[in-house]
Amino acid sequence: MSQKTQRVIDLGVNVDHVATLRQARGTDYPDPVECAIIAENAGADSITIHLREDRRHIQDCDLARMQESVNTRVNLEMAVTEEMIQIALATQPADCCLVPEKREELTTEGGLNILNQTQKVKNAVLRLQEAGIRVSLFIDPDLDQLDAAVESGVSVVELHTGTYADSKQHNDVTREFKRIQRAADFGRNLGLTIHAGHGLNYHNVKPIASLIPIVELNIGHSIISRALFVGMQKAVSTMKELMQEGRGA
Repeated sequence: MSQKTQRVIDLGVNVDHVATLRQARGTDYPDPVECAIIAENAGADSITIHLREDRRHIQDCDLARMQESVNTRVNLEMAVTEEMIQIALATQPADCCLVPEKREELTTEGGLNILNQTQKVKNAVLRLQEAGIRVSLFIDPDLDQLDAAVESGVSVVELHTGTYADSKQHNDVTREFKRIQRAADFGRNLGLTIHAGHGLNYHNVKPIASLIPIVELNIGHSIISRALFVGMQKAVSTMKELMQEGRGA
C-alpha cells in the first residue's frame, strides 16, 4: 500500500436526524436530501440513511429522491428483513449496510450478531450482491464476528465505535481503542475493507482516523448537532479536516 493510499480516509455523512426533526412536526422541511447535497459540496464522500421498519425518520420517498440527487454514493442502512431487501433491490443504492434493529432503541445498539443468524445474513448478502449492490455488515470489533463476516461473503465491514465513544474513563477509552485497532488490523488481513462509525464526534474522531486499515468513517449525530450552530457546510468540512489531521495528511 502506497503512502498516499494510506492517508486517504473518506467521510460518510448520516442525515437521518434531519428527517427526525422534520417528522417531529410532520412538515416537509428540513429536507434530508437538501442536507445531503450541502454535505457533498462540503466534502462528504458518501451519504448514509437508515430506513427503519417504523419509519421514524427517513421515509421511502427520501430514499428515492436521494438516489436521484446524490452525486457520490448512497449507503442504505437496513435490517436483515425481507421488506428491506425488497426495497434495496428495487431502489439499487450503491451500498447497503446490514444493521441490527429494535423498535424500542433510540439508536442502533451494538453490532449485528452474525454468529446467531449466519445463513440468514449470508442469503441476504448474496441477493443484494447479485443485484450489483456492495454490502457491508455493521459489527462489533470482535474477531469472531470478523471471521463470520468473511464467511457471509461480504467484502466490507463497519466496526461499531459506540463503546469507545461512550467511554469516559481514560483506561476504558484506551481499552476500547485498542480493541478497534486490533479488529481493524485483523479484518484487513482477512481481505476486508474496513469502515467504522457510531458515536464519533469532534473530540474523539482523530484517534480512530489515525488507524490506517480504516478507509471510511460514517458520522451523523455530531455533525447534524454542530450544524445547528455553524451550518452544515462548516460542520462537515471541520469534521473532514479533523479526520485528515488524525490521518497525518
